[in-house]
Amino acid sequence: MSAQESKRQIIASRVREARRMAGLSQGQVAKMLRLQRPSVTEMESGNRSVSAEELAKLADIFDVSVAWLLGEGVRQLDPHDDRLQLAARELQKLKPDDLNRLLTILASMRDQGQQP
Repeated sequence: MSAQESKRQIIASRVREARRMAGLSQGQVAKMLRLQRPSVTEMESGNRSVSAEELAKLADIFDVSVAWLLGEGVRQLDPHDDRLQLAARELQKLKPDDLNRLLTILASMRDQGQQP
């Protein structure tokens, strides 16, 4: 795999992850980008290049940085997100063994989400 193909796969994975985290369908994203749904499918599979303009629009739609979509760094979470605050409170109530089990489950979910 060439460096360009590798970069395209990273972008594809990040676009797919960001879309899922945003709770949006490919059709919804396509509409926001004024594209057909198959174009988003092609982006997410790494079979279509994503233009700089599209990257900027996607970053705005998903509330992430263009750098993150390009594979740099980690996704920043909103510390004011009520769901994260609730999760933190609930995690504090767990026994250490239960917390370790939950972390294993979360890692598995994350890994499955990164697969095409």
